[in-house]
Amino acid sequence: MKEKLKKYGITIQNETLLQTALTHSSFSNEHKTDNYERLEFLGDAVLELVTSEYLFLNTSYKEGDMSKIRASYVCEEALDAYAKDIELEKYILVGHGQEKDINGTIIADVFESVLAVIYLDCGLEVVKKFILEIIVPYIEKHVQFKYDYKSLLQEMVQTDKKSLEYVLISETGPAHKKVFTVEVQIDGMIYGKGMGGSKKEAEQRAAKDAYQKSCK
Repeated sequence: MKEKLKKYGITIQNETLLQTALTHSSFSNEHKTDNYERLEFLGDAVLELVTSEYLFLNTSYKEGDMSKIRASYVCEEALDAYAKDIELEKYILVGHGQEKDINGTIIADVFESVLAVIYLDCGLEVVKKFILEIIVPYIEKHVQFKYDYKSLLQEMVQTDKKSLEYVLISETGPAHKKVFTVEVQIDGMIYGKGMGGSKKEAEQRAAKDAYQKSCK
């Protein structure tokens, strides 16, 4: 992965951190190492910032329109596509039971984690250049990805200044093939429910359930 990033003019000094960004929990559980989950959290924020800035500076859309466009280009399906552009899936470390199931959720998560490493190791300007080099061609071609329902629901809730919370209500199955069930609560009331192979996927499905019910 380090050599792949060099093609984009990026030299990572902290190879241990990059290794962590490529490590799924199934691998870390088997080998007692760190995994990408904390880095994913940071990378998600960096991606949203860079995409938001690009839309603000390069379009004249209203806030709601920018939110919808951004949601499309930072959703899981979009991240999976970006990651495959740089062949990221070849470098992901998973446990034995997960080897045949490196799905779009995992690939998208790792993409965000790698962004976090570039940000921490090289700084904001470097990671911004990298993100825009990959994403802007998709935006300019008006490639359509699925909506990020979490972002759409957040936008809807903010209008009414209500609280929004995702609650993990169950986690079943073996470590390499867990099923998560999440409820989305608005002002303490359950509005939607979703299941998925990761918490992020379950949250997205719960958000979709809540959003579609709210739009009826």
